[in-house]
Amino acid sequence: MPLLGVNLDHVATIRQARLTNEPDPIHAAVLAEIGGADSITVHLREDRRHIQDRDVRLLREISRVGLNLEMAVSDEITKIALSLLPHQVTLVPERRAELTTEGGLDVLTHFARIQQCADQLQGVGIAVSLFIDPNLAQIEAAKKLGVTAIELHTGAYADAQTPKDTEIEFNKLREAGQCAVAQGLRLNMGHGLTYRNVRRIAEIQGVHELNIGHSIVSQAVLVGFERAVREMKLLVTF
Repeated sequence: MPLLGVNLDHVATIRQARLTNEPDPIHAAVLAEIGGADSITVHLREDRRHIQDRDVRLLREISRVGLNLEMAVSDEITKIALSLLPHQVTLVPERRAELTTEGGLDVLTHFARIQQCADQLQGVGIAVSLFIDPNLAQIEAAKKLGVTAIELHTGAYADAQTPKDTEIEFNKLREAGQCAVAQGLRLNMGHGLTYRNVRRIAEIQGVHELNIGHSIVSQAVLVGFERAVREMKLLVTF
């Protein structure tokens, strides 16, 4: 059964909409852990549109489960990661104009730069995961980098508009997942997963962890954070 990673970015999005101090992602992390979260994920973007440096520092101090720091291949953010030592770093693509991460990291094109960043992080004991599309060539490139894990981008599956397209995207994820596990990579998945579409993904053989944020935060507005996490946890662990 997969673990559940809870992404707190959009708790911070609500806070930053008014540039105030609430809701606090730190409080959300405590409630997420009570609700059954197995790890906490935050994305420290270069533009600091939601999560702030203070958030990552405090989460590293108080979290009793693993902290997964999403970040671009950036010298600035790498220095922060090397200072704070999160349990895992997930390297993701990042564009200023995007609403949220729009696709996977292109490991083939940026191999040397990613290698340099990953080597720095792994050199101090931080596990490194790469957020990539369900593409076999990208998985093979990730394996060559010597990283611990990959996280398959599930956005195309989540956004599919017809049963046929949903099935096509699901099969891509399943095939890519089998390839990753066969090569000894820890298999994570995430992006766009909701209470309605997560079960099939959770049932894919070999999935280690699912990272889910927006859907949980949206549900939490209505039912509270602890309950929202607990409800998702039940779907993931069936």
